Amino acid sequence: MTTLAADREIEALMALHPKGFDLSLDRITRLLERLGNPQDLLPPVIHIAGTNGKGSCAAFSRALLEASGRLVHVHTSPHLVSWHERYRLAAEGGGRLVDDDVFAEAIARVAKANAGQKITVFEILTAVTFILFSEHPAEAAIIEVGLGGRFDATNVVARPAVSVIMPVSMDHEAYLGDRVELIAAEKAGIMKRGCPVVIGAQESDTALQVLIETAERLECPTFVYGQDFLAFEENGRMVYQDEDGLMDLPPPRLPGRHQFANAAAAIAAVKAAGFEISHRAAEKAMTNVAWPGRMQKLVQGRLADLAPKGSDIWLDGGHNPGAGVVVAEALAEQEEKSPRPLFLIAGMINTKDQSGYFRAFKGLVRHVYTVPVGMSDAGVPNDELAIRATEAGLTAEPVSSVASALMLLRDTWDGPPPRILIGGSLYLAGAVLAENGTPPM
Repeated sequence: MTTLAADREIEALMALHPKGFDLSLDRITRLLERLGNPQDLLPPVIHIAGTNGKGSCAAFSRALLEASGRLVHVHTSPHLVSWHERYRLAAEGGGRLVDDDVFAEAIARVAKANAGQKITVFEILTAVTFILFSEHPAEAAIIEVGLGGRFDATNVVARPAVSVIMPVSMDHEAYLGDRVELIAAEKAGIMKRGCPVVIGAQESDTALQVLIETAERLECPTFVYGQDFLAFEENGRMVYQDEDGLMDLPPPRLPGRHQFANAAAAIAAVKAAGFEISHRAAEKAMTNVAWPGRMQKLVQGRLADLAPKGSDIWLDGGHNPGAGVVVAEALAEQEEKSPRPLFLIAGMINTKDQSGYFRAFKGLVRHVYTVPVGMSDAGVPNDELAIRATEAGLTAEPVSSVASALMLLRDTWDGPPPRILIGGSLYLAGAVLAENGTPPM
């Protein structure tokens, strides 16, 4: 769990600076100049944007590089339980979350350099990423975009080794636009002239067209899922294919058919960034990859112990209709292999399309228990969320907490051991991991 020094520094920043997003690069650029432009001193950067799958792509990229014996820094956001999760520093044998004293010192240094100027906390913490990643040795840095792309604070790396655009769909419309082509244009803003671009599997032809046209205009070597590389299932294995040939690999450890495409994008990205991947390293990566809070199986812990005996419990922080679809597909796959009644425990925040998320589970979920999201002031009240689930064609009832839902299910369900999905929000996923006693390591 977190220690206190870095948390105290961040709390002080939050008291000083406004919450939320203020999309512009002027403030971060000014701050980085005062810090000596650490973003220009990084190892080769794999920069990842997209609506869904960014974190999975980062996790696969890290697994591939570490399986190849490379030292890798990883920046992801948001965190689930601790701010420290956003900063994984390279280490022999696999990266480690940043030490608290190192993290706290970097935050204090960046805040001092900012000298009280107007800025967002995310921008300060992004500058911390560049400080940490430039001052600790590594052979690669994986950096996940926070929001959008074009004006995201991470988008100050002038020459990324590769820019990756994962699936684009509707999310954060208030900031990024209300049509998928507008959102795709924002994500495409991380592309840099002449630098390689990998475009992951896109559900929207319109988004794909925007991404390809932008890459062509910037004269970027471009690798498109379904054209230049792809992955498919064959005999229970994952086959990856590109111009170099085929790799017959174990299925990814992360469940769901969508993870084949995410893994493929990561393989293409690591190769486009100039790193060789042996067949053995790719096999090891598929087996070792981990990404907490995304179709994560909870096998033990304080909350898991409250469920009906023998339950199959999954935790997923996906929170928009696109995420709902891929999670529902992953659970439908499991239902085919091993039928069990499925129950959903859901909490969501008010900036998300709640009915759109729930619609993905129609015909699959027996019943929904809606819970408050205590870690966000934007949480939808559980009674209101139950109405949204009902509007999407599901039966639903509000309960006071995940623990209450699990105990209610344990006390009232008399059928075979159920499959339980806890989902709808990364805030909820983080709270569950904390309460369960299994925070990300």
